[in-house]
Amino acid sequence: MEESNKGFNTGYISAIIGSLIKIKGLENHVRLHDLVKISNYQILGEVIQIYSDHIIAQCYENTIRVKLNEEVINLNEPLSMELAPGLISNVFDGIQRPLKEVFKNFGSGGLERGIKFPPLSRTRKWHFIPLRKIKDKINSGDIIGTVQETQNFEHNIMVPPYHSGTLSFISDEGDYTIIDEIYKLKINSQEKSFSMMQKWPITVNRPYARKENPSEPLITGMRVIDLLFPIAKGGTTAIPGGFGTGKTVIQQSLAKWSNADVVVFIGCGEPGNEIANILKQFSEIINPQTGRPLLERIVLIANTSNMPVSAREASLFSGVTIAEYFRDMGYDVAVLADSTSRWAESLREISGLLEEMPAEEGYPAYLPSKLSNFYERAGVVKTLGTDHQGIGRKGSLTIIGTISPPAADFSEPVTATTKRLVQSFWALDQKLAYLKHYPAINWMNSYSNYAPLIAEWWYERDIDWPEIDIDWIECRKQVNEILSEEKELTYIIQLIGEKNLPDDQQLVLFLARLIKNGFLIQSAFDDIDNYTKIKKLLGLIKIILLIYNEGKLLIEQGILIENFLDSEIINEILRIRHSVKNDDFYLIEELKNKLLKRLRSLTI
Repeated sequence: MEESNKGFNTGYISAIIGSLIKIKGLENHVRLHDLVKISNYQILGEVIQIYSDHIIAQCYENTIRVKLNEEVINLNEPLSMELAPGLISNVFDGIQRPLKEVFKNFGSGGLERGIKFPPLSRTRKWHFIPLRKIKDKINSGDIIGTVQETQNFEHNIMVPPYHSGTLSFISDEGDYTIIDEIYKLKINSQEKSFSMMQKWPITVNRPYARKENPSEPLITGMRVIDLLFPIAKGGTTAIPGGFGTGKTVIQQSLAKWSNADVVVFIGCGEPGNEIANILKQFSEIINPQTGRPLLERIVLIANTSNMPVSAREASLFSGVTIAEYFRDMGYDVAVLADSTSRWAESLREISGLLEEMPAEEGYPAYLPSKLSNFYERAGVVKTLGTDHQGIGRKGSLTIIGTISPPAADFSEPVTATTKRLVQSFWALDQKLAYLKHYPAINWMNSYSNYAPLIAEWWYERDIDWPEIDIDWIECRKQVNEILSEEKELTYIIQLIGEKNLPDDQQLVLFLARLIKNGFLIQSAFDDIDNYTKIKKLLGLIKIILLIYNEGKLLIEQGILIENFLDSEIINEILRIRHSVKNDDFYLIEELKNKLLKRLRSLTI
């Protein structure tokens, strides 16, 4: 961070409490969330409490060997993100230090205290294409020009919020660094110069024109999510699960397959080997939608468990701030936070150091407000400003956070609080994980409130099968009814056995098994099964529900269940998920016709 030339103030350390330091001499000059720096080690800290005779700051790096009475400098600014071309495919730590540059200059791979590198390169040149003319009236958020940041990603250069005026200068098309002067605005008879880069404090939401209701799903390619527990673009979801239930695999699948334009992946307090493994995989994976490396649409923020706990909160809000910047360009952005439990643990630790009165299980009483500050930054917004044709933009920011409840206890404070804040909840089940059922999302404990909002979007993309005229919302309803009834029947089966059930209940049990084994289960490592397009998803579930709807009619006519369930056709249905490619939909239609012919031949 740059030191301020004006109002330069210094204080001294009067107490050191773990990662917290007590400072005297700055209490009349700092603001909450301002940055301070310990001179000797160049350690950054953030002001979290201000008293009449001292302040308390949390340090983003360890305080080993720091002594009392050492000088502390007030930087007169909050922690802010540098926003400009160069963010995509970059890897930062929680306070936006570029880890690629650090590794290049310090081959040991360690992150030494006080290392200072500009987050974004000051020497790399980007090809700028101007889109506005001199004397144009310019408002906040207007697009001045564009930079082709990667082969498939166009970076819009926008006027920072709260600036508007008349364009008095704009650079010609050419190559510039992010700190070169690109345009000038005449504001109240004074000229102000702007570069491609803007800075924004992480604790402040970026402004927008208005918020809108979500109306389009974030397609994940995971059938259990896209059908039963959908998330809308601009929505929020939590993924709680114990150790080994597949949280990280789901996050990686979302990063790879979801139809977001930009993905911000935040590793918050996770083990270093897991973060390293994620970085390695993302660098090797090819984006199936573009054929280019997956990293070309990802920004990575790596905060490992051995880093000071105070940097965990910074990493989450740094990621959300970067995501809001891309949202303001009119893109659909997904933030994947892994995991918010580690952040909550850091809040508990810092609260203990501050000797605050603990709430449930030692967490601070302000845990709900902290979590809500994070999740409330999601949404679909009409952005500030327009493009060069005067057309407005709409962007979305979706937040997906994983939770690691101790002993898979969903009643613990972080999970219970998050459940009240999010609109979609994907509860991972250890029993399903041990049975190798992936994704291990428990269909009885999970939910989504987004279905009514996105039903119209699915209706417009429905497949036209007159033989089973039900839409996506009805498919969800019938699948939920079958799975719920199967749950209830398990208790009866324990008493009287499955064979003694009426035929209609035996049909429910059979369909529930078919749904679980042929639809809900999905391999993340199978080239065909790892991603299901919406047409294949609808075709597969409608074939299964065709058996259910036609089977009920046959049972009413007295035809026994074993007479109309053809094992060959059933096996073909079970094989669809991993044998029929997304673009070979005609094979699913052929199987549907074959199944219908068989069922209709039994009608009396």
